[in-house]
Amino acid sequence: MMLAAARRGLTPTQKGLARRAFPTIVNGVDFETIAREWRCKWSVDNEKKSLEELQKVLDANAGTLKSMNGVKSVQRIVCGGCQDFKVITALSVAEYKAWAEGGHAPESEFLDAMKKIDGVSAVETQTYTIEPV
Repeated sequence: MMLAAARRGLTPTQKGLARRAFPTIVNGVDFETIAREWRCKWSVDNEKKSLEELQKVLDANAGTLKSMNGVKSVQRIVCGGCQDFKVITALSVAEYKAWAEGGHAPESEFLDAMKKIDGVSAVETQTYTIEPV
């Protein structure tokens, strides 16, 4: 089998991935997980009160995010140097598509809550693939 795969220009690993039918961006860049990121900037003013309030918003929504069909992980990233606050929800490709068609709920409510916090700015979203290496 290794020779047959090599003759077709695929490594055994690539051949195995192709059988699993994961989406491919370009040759060798396959993925099975799509992540949605909600992010903003927080302020160091008022003893970093905006960061504290952002964490409360996440705490109030973490259970909902973790219980969605196909969720692989929910992660929080905080950078004290550049004041980034990010929430990343990763799902299988099939389940992500369903979540996206439903508007990424509870995204709009989550983003609205972020925007209401004094000291929070640059509220944004981004979608990308994410894979362990």
